[in-house]
Amino acid sequence: MEGWSNGVRLKLGGVIQERVLATLLLDPGKVLPVTRLVEAAWDEDPPATASHQVRKAVADLRKRIPGGVDVLFTDGPGYRLELEEGQSDLAEFGMLVQAAKSAAAGQRLSEAAEILRSALMLWRGSVLSGTGGPVIEAAATTIEERRLGVWEEYLALRLSLGESAELIPDLRALTAQHPLRETLRGQLMLALYRSGRQAEALEEYGKVRELLVEELGVDPGPQLGKLYEGILRESPELGGPEPAAPPPPAAAAPLPAEPPCTLPYDLADFTGREVELAELMRRATHKGEQGPRIVALDGMGGSGKTSLAVRAAYRLVGEYPDGQLHIDLRGYTPGDQPVSTGTALDGLLRALGIPGDRIPDDTAGRTALWRATLAGKRLLILLDNAAEAAGVRPLLPTGSGCLVILTSRSRLIDLDGVDWISLGVMSPRESAALVAETLGTERVAAEPEAAAELARLCDHLPLALRIATARLRNRPRWTLRYLAERLRDETRRLDEFSAGARSVSATLRLSYQALDEESRTAFRILSLHPGGDINVHAAAALLGCGIWDAEDVLERLLDVHLLRQPDIGLYSFHDLVRSFAQSLFDADDPSGEEAVVAVERLLCYYLTATEAACDVLYPGRRHRPTGIEKSSADLPDLGDAELAQSWFTQEQDALLAAVNLAERRGLHRYVVCLSRNLVFQLNARGNLEEFGAVGRASVAAAKRLGDLALLGASLSNLGVACWRLGRFEEGLEAAREGLDVAARIGDRHTEAHSEGTLGQFHSLLGNFPEALTHLQRAISYERELGVPRAEADSLTLLSTLYEQWGRHEEAKAAALRAIELQTGLGQFENQFTAFTDLAFAYAGLGLWEDAALSLDRARARLDEGADPGNVAVTLALSADVDEHLGRPARVPDLAEQALELVASNASPLRRAKVENIVGRLRRRQGERVAARELHSNARELAASMSYRIEEAYALSGLADAAGDEADIAGHRAAAEKLFERMGVAPDRRRR
Repeated sequence: MEGWSNGVRLKLGGVIQERVLATLLLDPGKVLPVTRLVEAAWDEDPPATASHQVRKAVADLRKRIPGGVDVLFTDGPGYRLELEEGQSDLAEFGMLVQAAKSAAAGQRLSEAAEILRSALMLWRGSVLSGTGGPVIEAAATTIEERRLGVWEEYLALRLSLGESAELIPDLRALTAQHPLRETLRGQLMLALYRSGRQAEALEEYGKVRELLVEELGVDPGPQLGKLYEGILRESPELGGPEPAAPPPPAAAAPLPAEPPCTLPYDLADFTGREVELAELMRRATHKGEQGPRIVALDGMGGSGKTSLAVRAAYRLVGEYPDGQLHIDLRGYTPGDQPVSTGTALDGLLRALGIPGDRIPDDTAGRTALWRATLAGKRLLILLDNAAEAAGVRPLLPTGSGCLVILTSRSRLIDLDGVDWISLGVMSPRESAALVAETLGTERVAAEPEAAAELARLCDHLPLALRIATARLRNRPRWTLRYLAERLRDETRRLDEFSAGARSVSATLRLSYQALDEESRTAFRILSLHPGGDINVHAAAALLGCGIWDAEDVLERLLDVHLLRQPDIGLYSFHDLVRSFAQSLFDADDPSGEEAVVAVERLLCYYLTATEAACDVLYPGRRHRPTGIEKSSADLPDLGDAELAQSWFTQEQDALLAAVNLAERRGLHRYVVCLSRNLVFQLNARGNLEEFGAVGRASVAAAKRLGDLALLGASLSNLGVACWRLGRFEEGLEAAREGLDVAARIGDRHTEAHSEGTLGQFHSLLGNFPEALTHLQRAISYERELGVPRAEADSLTLLSTLYEQWGRHEEAKAAALRAIELQTGLGQFENQFTAFTDLAFAYAGLGLWEDAALSLDRARARLDEGADPGNVAVTLALSADVDEHLGRPARVPDLAEQALELVASNASPLRRAKVENIVGRLRRRQGERVAARELHSNARELAASMSYRIEEAYALSGLADAAGDEADIAGHRAAAEKLFERMGVAPDRRRR
């Protein structure tokens, strides 16, 4: 026993699974009680757990067989196996035998013989070989007896048609396997006699007589004895009919004199699909395999499968001189039921010239006649718009001379021996070519940008592109830009893609209606996912099911091309398909309840998952109650930092979109809580604009909730974002408000954080005394609260303040204290910033060797997750210290590496600071032009942010690098004014 799916042999499991499946296969459609299956599964004395093992075996088989839940059913006290036509070779064997009997009854003997030959070719060995068990062995014996009976009928038909010598090899093989079977022995004797081999015929009688006497103690039966006597007498009655010369084909009717061609017309403006067409032609012309060539195109509705198949068919006409047939199976045709197999066969047979009175009434007879008619012929058959494998199998030829091209919206995985080519949307280049071909190159050349946008808004779907260009052809006053503007409105976009009988929405609706109810619901709900890509865990959360069930649904939607798969484990919608799916909610979810519940499930999952990821990545962060219960959905593996970081990175876009989704739906608590977790990731990765946007959304949502605790946390995060973005005034206001909120609710942690943030902003704005007050207060609070990590962070800010102020000994002391606290916590990776601060302090004191040692320690603590702006500052200072020590520049140049880092993705604060450091270095190296450019950039950045200390150093650097006396004086005066305002004496400034 073997099971196959899509050309791959199935692993059916162990002995119990095979015996249970074999027993069910022997009686398809019937309910077999568990007791019957137990009897079949065990040779003798089944164990006490036999019933349980049978149920377990059925469950296992459902998993092993693709679509097993749709084949193996639990029914009352037992199980039932339901098979479609062609899914079982035993069932197909019975169908063909019945068709042969019908043909023989109508005196169509050649046709009957050919049908029986097809039935016997299905056998590849002994039935249920090796499956074992007395129940199955008894059934196997019965089936084998039936097979031998069909062989005898087949050989009798061929003998009656005048054949003889050509039958002898088969007959000798059969009699050798079944030496006591008198009917086969008699047929061998008759074939030998009619071939002029009378002595051998008589010898065969002697052999069987001797065997029967020896084995059974009986003589041959009277029928065989009568045949023996007739051969002895050379009776004229045994001569048989004269064979036809040459014998006619098995199907009695010849093909028409003119080879039939029922292909649809080939589009004159067919454009694009060069790669897919070349691949289709390559596979269609591939030689050397048994059976017919079957090449299939699958793709979403409107992707141009039929047009491509027709184009290929016309190119192949010369290869198939006996005809080219097309039939639309109408699997997805508006207002139509799919064409039945019997109707399809009737149409195909008539196209080949078979008279109506010769076509059997039953499907089995038509299938047999169709295959017999195609024997030895070279035809191209285009089966268009197929929906189910069961409707296609009877239409497939059995010989190797034919080519079948099949199109379907879903990949019919139950069809074996098929080469599948999936058709996606067109490339932008192909879309542009199609627009130009259908609309005219001059019109497109006049509005190239609008033409490109039009193709994008059509989602590069051929049907949508053709409808859009048809509308433009019929409305010459419309411009491409005007239509593009109409299509930008997502709520109306699908309405625009309708022209006559063609409609993108109607095309997609047919695919939707062909789904089962579970898949329809999933299709709608999945469209609510706000991100581009959906993974299995997010889908499971949306759908409210387990990840394996979610994957099954996703794969079903992928099979029918309502989803696409950009990467393994990820699924996404085409824009038009998403718009269509979301439009279904009005009709199928008028109350909106389905969507509300699904969205909350997704947001709850994301909140729970981000909490878990943050716990791993940021273990020192403060836990705050969210007021939301944890999600019960399956979470991905977030067990270590690498896994958690990888998940956060992959889901970052989806998480940002989830915050926006929660904001649009008024789910303010989710906005705040999700944002709080997400800002850790955004800050660490340097995604500063997103950090700021999420921070503002969180503050607004917290205010709408009226939750002061959440508002305080949101204001703290916004303050950090504003600092990183260089928006100091906005950040200062957020920090003041955060401090006020924290004081009102007695939240000392947030109060301490707000004090630190205020100190930081005053430091950046050059208000050093105010900054010192706030930072000292923050450190005092943090010491009281016993949060050494936060205290260490504030000490690094204090060290930076002192360094900017020129108070280098105090800067050194603050940095050393921060390093001491971090060492006690075992957080060596966090010492990277503190060692850099310490190096700045040593540099200010002129202790260059100590500065170099501190920088070595800082660089040793770098990891992949380090902020690029902070890394750039460390590298720039390292290059500067090397030069002061007279060391040659390293390879690669650390200063250039620093500039590259801040140019790509870093805070403007860090960029201004790095450009000033490298500018001073370049000036000392004699590169005044480069120095002026760097200081000029730094001045512009720092001035735009009111970053006073770096603005002053930029002006000072410009004065040192300028060549014009007036410029030197102007820059020097402006720099001195700023330094004096901040209280930075000349002898305490950076060198």
